[in-house]
Amino acid sequence: MFAVPPNTVALVSPAAFAHPALVAAEFARDRDRWRGLLRYDPDRRFAALVELTEDQEVWLMGWLPGQGTELHDHAGTTAAFTVVSGTLTEQVAHPGHHEDVVHTLVAGQSRVFAPGYVHRIHNAGPDPAVSIHVHRVTGPTGGSRRVDRFTGVELR
Repeated sequence: MFAVPPNTVALVSPAAFAHPALVAAEFARDRDRWRGLLRYDPDRRFAALVELTEDQEVWLMGWLPGQGTELHDHAGTTAAFTVVSGTLTEQVAHPGHHEDVVHTLVAGQSRVFAPGYVHRIHNAGPDPAVSIHVHRVTGPTGGSRRVDRFTGVELR
């Protein structure tokens, strides 16, 4: 066992200052906040805005098997998502490289990303999946952009 110096312990702070992954995990656990919003759309991934503040957006997403996003970035946002139920696969692209990194996430697991991060999320499993996403603007805005996997150049 080792001692943790007092100045390294995170203090409780308002949610707006909590890390996006902590906020996503908190919303994932508090299903009463979003249960009534959840839907599944047979044609595309479902998304509903759960909370909008001056500092962040919290989104609920429902994914049927086979549904996913295209390869994209989030412009000037720092973000995180937590899987509430089911399994989601995140494919991370590194412009200039031919091989992607793949992460398979199950309920309770989170991923974090910063501006310039390029990824694709999809439900490759046999069951529906639910996730909570938290986005904070930290740089130039412009929303999500589709990008070329090799060059990193925005696709129109």
